[in-house]
Amino acid sequence: MTRPAPEVKIAHDWRVACDGGDGALGHPRVWLSIPHDTGWVECPYCDARYEIAKDAKAGH
Repeated sequence: MTRPAPEVKIAHDWRVACDGGDGALGHPRVWLSIPHDTGWVECPYCDARYEIAKDAKAGH
């Protein structure tokens, strides 16, 4: 059984940065690439899910 992601964020770029938010309570900044085949990626630290916006450009 899979659990839903704790937070879903809409991204307008295929590459996003995640630092967990909350300033010092966050995590190290990581850069994530959203795969074209799924249209989403999850942060390995905080499990935030980034989904590409429907109006995003096709390029990387």
